[in-house]
Amino acid sequence: MMQKKLSHIDESGNATMVDVSQKIASVRTAIASGTIKFPSEVFKSLSDQDFVGKKGSIVQTAVIAGIQGVKKTAELIPLCHQINLSKINVEIEPSLDAFQITCTVKCNEKTGVEMEALTGVSIAALTIYDMCKALSQDIVIGAIQLEQKTGGKNDFQR
Repeated sequence: MMQKKLSHIDESGNATMVDVSQKIASVRTAIASGTIKFPSEVFKSLSDQDFVGKKGSIVQTAVIAGIQGVKKTAELIPLCHQINLSKINVEIEPSLDAFQITCTVKCNEKTGVEMEALTGVSIAALTIYDMCKALSQDIVIGAIQLEQKTGGKNDFQR
């Protein structure tokens, strides 16, 4: 059985960017999700205002922030490759005292877009928190995870 090893650590234990120069470009997608949960009374208040606060539309601002976050992933995560993205979709849906955030990212590259999808969800959630923190600090960001990835050596489905 082949033992897996960390791809961003070299034989000497130093951080390194993975060399993808010999890989073949292929269509790659990743879907990540997360939640941001509110106290019931805060979420009801937001819902009663159609999720528009003093800073504007909470959902639309978070969607734009999530898209920007995806585009900036290589600047935020030190060992990520800069890649040309072909599609970014951020969806934010209200549920029971929470928002469910989903980010789908697609490219035709030599490396995947998992980190970009996860960053999109994270930045969208942080933006919602920022826009709502005046109402409560008892807002919980959680369950940020990769749901699916396709392309490259291995596909993944949660």
